[in-house]
Amino acid sequence: MELGIYTFGERTVEAETGELISPAERLRRLLEEIELADQVGLDVFGVGEHHRPDFVVSTPAVVLAAAAARTRRIRLTSAVTVLSSDDPVRVFQEFSTLDLISGGRAEIMAGRGSFIESFPLFGYDLRDYDALFAEKLDLLLKLRSAERVTWSGRFRAPLRQQLVYPRPLQEPLPVWVAVGGTPESVVRAGELGLPMMLAIIGGMPERFAPFAQLYRQTARNHGHTPRLGVASHGFLAPTTQAASETAFPAYKLVMDRIGRERGWPPMTREQFDFSCSLRGANFIGSPAQVVEKLLFQHELFGHDRFLLQISVGTLPHHKVLRAIELFGTEVAPVVRRELHTDEAQVERIALHSINTAASH
Repeated sequence: MELGIYTFGERTVEAETGELISPAERLRRLLEEIELADQVGLDVFGVGEHHRPDFVVSTPAVVLAAAAARTRRIRLTSAVTVLSSDDPVRVFQEFSTLDLISGGRAEIMAGRGSFIESFPLFGYDLRDYDALFAEKLDLLLKLRSAERVTWSGRFRAPLRQQLVYPRPLQEPLPVWVAVGGTPESVVRAGELGLPMMLAIIGGMPERFAPFAQLYRQTARNHGHTPRLGVASHGFLAPTTQAASETAFPAYKLVMDRIGRERGWPPMTREQFDFSCSLRGANFIGSPAQVVEKLLFQHELFGHDRFLLQISVGTLPHHKVLRAIELFGTEVAPVVRRELHTDEAQVERIALHSINTAASH
């Protein structure tokens, strides 16, 4: 299983100090985080797109290109690109350029977004929320499949035998679809044969297992090989208590602010503590606790990729770097070893069954 980190580049008041850093300082710290994730051997780093004052990244490809020059191995993805309010031609060109700069490490994670600010900003009607995404995803996939494109739709000028450059190193340029748990989105990803990233940021993870099953079944029914990822909130520290005490004030600050916008009640400490337990959604705790939870969820989902959003709310930068270090040096090696052992055991059992059948 690939293990990585994603962030929205939060720029909120730090709960411990009351400090609000500048956008330039937040971006400087973000690039340090990506560089460290590469150094400690993580597989993926994702950067999300937002158009709000509490986030500093509106153009993930630009930030990821800066990170590409400072990293060597880690894959660089949007998390997500709000495709519904963007131009698929420009998205393809930007990430193709990133792919060239990074030596073939770019990915696009396309989604509809959890905030709506980009729709009025770029002149789109929220009533077209679903239709915009479906149409633009169709165009994006056509752009990556051929240099010369003919296409028409409702929301964009048509393309007639149009050449689109630059072309990426990877053929095809990886495109994931991010979903929040709606069956229609899951089925679409499976029918198209695209890797699917399932966001689990609340409730009990078990309730998302049917979506993973639906995705795999749909993909296989359409002749595709499924590839599933899971994304969740989390934070690591050397002890469970240290992780919880650091994360809770910042996490509550953000979730209560979003809750006021969407009509949720304030988060209680009891709710937070349950979310950090084995059957909760958050991966907040010691390395051993996070390992246990990752392996538990792998039994539920059998997923191929896991991304952890460490900076939910603004946390002290040195503690964020320490969390990334712990994830890369203490969690990732154990999870990889345990899952590799399980896979090897399955292969041995299968081989034994084949040999037994042959002998009879």
